[in-house]
Amino acid sequence: MTAARLRFGVIGVGIIGRQHVDRIRQDDIATELVAVADSSAEAARAIASDYGVEAETVDGLLVREDVDAVVIAIPSGLHADVAVAALDAGKHVLLEKPIDVTVDAADRIIAAERRSGKVLSVVSQRRFLPESGYLRESIRSGALGSITSATVEIALWRTQEYYDSGAWRGTWALDGGGALMNQGVHLVDLALWLLGDVEEVHAYGGLLAHENIEVEDTISITARFAGGGVLTFLASTTAYGDLPIRMAIMGDGGSAVTVAGKIEHFVTAEQLDLPAFEPNDMQCAQLLDFLGAIENARDPLVTSTQARAAVAFIEAAYESMRSGKPVQPR
Repeated sequence: MTAARLRFGVIGVGIIGRQHVDRIRQDDIATELVAVADSSAEAARAIASDYGVEAETVDGLLVREDVDAVVIAIPSGLHADVAVAALDAGKHVLLEKPIDVTVDAADRIIAAERRSGKVLSVVSQRRFLPESGYLRESIRSGALGSITSATVEIALWRTQEYYDSGAWRGTWALDGGGALMNQGVHLVDLALWLLGDVEEVHAYGGLLAHENIEVEDTISITARFAGGGVLTFLASTTAYGDLPIRMAIMGDGGSAVTVAGKIEHFVTAEQLDLPAFEPNDMQCAQLLDFLGAIENARDPLVTSTQARAAVAFIEAAYESMRSGKPVQPR
């Protein structure tokens, strides 16, 4: 199928789903958009009309024999039900972040993936920045020595109108959390991919600048990696002016700092020079990786078990925030 064009359906045609529609329809990517579905039949019909494809219900899309793969871009707490149904229908799945909002839901998806034999990947496009790959190789090669600590700062601003724009926003059931689950999950995934498993987290947070939502808008976490290093992690939607996302990695042989994904500081005892990094489209790079995994029967760069680890970290942080005690991710 991929020798020609992999045939896609998109489930969920909100802002993010429409971005997936546009990528799938790019001429230089071996994909074809066949149909779309949405909880709003009107929205699905409008997008289908704009792009000359068919509008379907979710069930109708999943039984189509001319759909090989689906992108799922619906509220996070609904991911498991739709992803499991898609996998059981024999479709490959590219699932928006997070994999779902609980570890139990993630495990349901992983079980369906294994019994289906299909490829599932979870959107985590920051891994596809060339700077991210370079940092991972630098850490794995020992260029930074033994990693002793790291910091992540996600200090963003979201208006009250942002949370009021959808009934599902800011709810535990469908959003799964606030600044950490919604905005912070990409950097949780990146930190775990770069630095390894976390053994324990201790978190403080709350609702500090918004109203009429159930979840936190600010959370600060201290975590201990299995290798002994420590992580401090801030996620907030209360920082007026949207500060750039910042990550710092410190080791006994070097240190690195990224700002908005770009390496702003890189010093090693070996005096390594940074290469030149070519700009890329992260989302397209992940789509191409997904296609390559299907065509070559290999794992995608972002696997379901790795996506589960990010949710386990977040779930533990929320439990710690509520209890005031350190928690081990499960």
